[in-house]
Amino acid sequence: MLSVAKIQRRNAWRYYIRGVAFGDGRRPVGQSLQDAQELVGLPPGRWLGRGLRALGLTEGGQASERQLELLFGEGRHPDADRIERGLLDDGVDAATARRLTVLGQPIEEIEARRQTPLLGMDFTFRPQASLVVLWALGDATVRRVIERAHERAVAAALRWLEDEVAETRWASGRGRAKTPALVVAAFRHFDNRDGMPLLHEHCLILNRVQRLGADGEPVWGALDTYRLFQNVVAAGTLYTLAMTTEVCETLGLATVPREVTPGLRPVMEIAGVPEDLVNWSASRRQRIEDALEVLTDQYVKDHGHLPGERGRHQLGWWAAQETRPAKNNPKPLAQMLAWWRASAILRFGQQLIDGLLDRCRAAGAAIRALVDPTVDVALAAVDVAAVVFTVREKFSRRHIVAEARRHLLETLRGREFTRGLDDYIAHRALLRHSRRHTVTKPGREAPAADRMTYTADFPVPRRWWIAPAEGTPPRESSRYERARVASLAVQNAIRDARNRATTAAATEATTSAASASSSPAGHRDLEGETAPTPHTVDHPDRDTGLTPAQRAAAIQAHQQAAMPEEYLEGRTTDPATWLRTPENLDRLAAFTRAADTRRRAIEDRKAPVADPARPVDQHRQEHEQQRQQPDPGQGQGSRP
Repeated sequence: MLSVAKIQRRNAWRYYIRGVAFGDGRRPVGQSLQDAQELVGLPPGRWLGRGLRALGLTEGGQASERQLELLFGEGRHPDADRIERGLLDDGVDAATARRLTVLGQPIEEIEARRQTPLLGMDFTFRPQASLVVLWALGDATVRRVIERAHERAVAAALRWLEDEVAETRWASGRGRAKTPALVVAAFRHFDNRDGMPLLHEHCLILNRVQRLGADGEPVWGALDTYRLFQNVVAAGTLYTLAMTTEVCETLGLATVPREVTPGLRPVMEIAGVPEDLVNWSASRRQRIEDALEVLTDQYVKDHGHLPGERGRHQLGWWAAQETRPAKNNPKPLAQMLAWWRASAILRFGQQLIDGLLDRCRAAGAAIRALVDPTVDVALAAVDVAAVVFTVREKFSRRHIVAEARRHLLETLRGREFTRGLDDYIAHRALLRHSRRHTVTKPGREAPAADRMTYTADFPVPRRWWIAPAEGTPPRESSRYERARVASLAVQNAIRDARNRATTAAATEATTSAASASSSPAGHRDLEGETAPTPHTVDHPDRDTGLTPAQRAAAIQAHQQAAMPEEYLEGRTTDPATWLRTPENLDRLAAFTRAADTRRRAIEDRKAPVADPARPVDQHRQEHEQQRQQPDPGQGQGSRP
């Protein structure tokens, strides 16, 4: 998961240098950052990114307080003090010497235009709550595995931002250039504001990058921060997918979906971690829900109706801000680990905490036995395109890439996959199931592929209303629930066509089996093209090229593995308990169709109002009255 905040001039940068760099605590006045970090056992900040070489910094080196102040507070070179002294010794005046240490446009010039300079962005990476529980309550080996996976996932997300997203802009956006070299200061924290476990990483990205000027010399400029904000979701899904996959493969675990908010996308948590333990670590959630209920009641009183999906998100943000507690001083990690373990044992018992890893491995083994590591890219592309189109209607490549990574996480359940498979699924979804919406004006250059907008032609399900349990008011189906219905409808049609093709191929194969000595390298898919080789992982005994019957079986196994009907020591993942399963979604769609049928039948009974200005056609009127007579039993549904 990934959240973003701005680092601006005035007091914002002081918050990061004095607070975030000190574990979100308050550093004593007059105490250096390094001394304060060593006193409480906090890891020092470290430098990341390819742009460090231009500043004379090394990746993984320790970030000092003065370097942070110069870069994120003044927009100057991290070694500006030494450079400025050298220039003054050479006879350069003070103003010129200071100007030569500034990276890009001086902050004073930006403020003179009454604008607030953006010095950087805070990208905060954190894993799912179940992984945080395992990290906090596990032994030293488990913590090392999770921390190493977290560090590698953060590095992978930053590399992707550098390679695919980072750009610089100048001349009011008329000039653009790729800049695959960011300057990042990373700080690792271990707890939240309540003192409960929360492993997360603050990555402060400097809003300065280098490009080649007109004379071929390097020039410092500003990042296109809008592009970074646009790709936050795609970067966050890459971090979650990379970290979850590495932890599951290393420890033998698997994931299960957990519905956090009804109607929204479930969170893929580690199987075997009890819900009570997840809620124990997420201490602020109950307070946020209580505040959200009060805000929702006030919204209904003010507007006379329940908030929509966008309104619920805004109310949730306000509830989180209102319940945000004050910061506490950081404590040594060893002390917090001992306190967390004692607290969990007192609440849940020694047996559950000591056997948590074994419980998760048993649950993971049961799920991994059902998950086939072969990904059907044809169905994956259909699913990705249908979901994104139903949710957004118009979309870009970044939306498709993010959904492809979610699909791999939900389908493989923590199993390893071929590198680059997410990009391949996204490319196929755009190529075969989408169409360009961006129209290039005559005489202008076509925009880059990642700047184009697309749309599709999938049928959009109608909205329906859902009455949840516990006496809560009914709610309208969310865009994500309607997207799942649209995706499943298209996938079912593809499966039916494949099954028919498989049956016909099997009939034909019986007549030519005697003459065939070997199977072909590929087979024809629905579009009439040779299907690519399936992606397989850790199955050396399996044939690389699958027959149509084997592919159909793999498809069915994938869909069942996404919601396995297994009870894992009291933790059920039965499909009937989840609203987003194909069974429940098909049932809801059937209810909607039945309701529409009854509505049309009732409307058809109403006789049309005659227009007095027209002469009445007696024969036509009798014909319409005979046609409008309902059949026996039409419109009579079951009533409570």
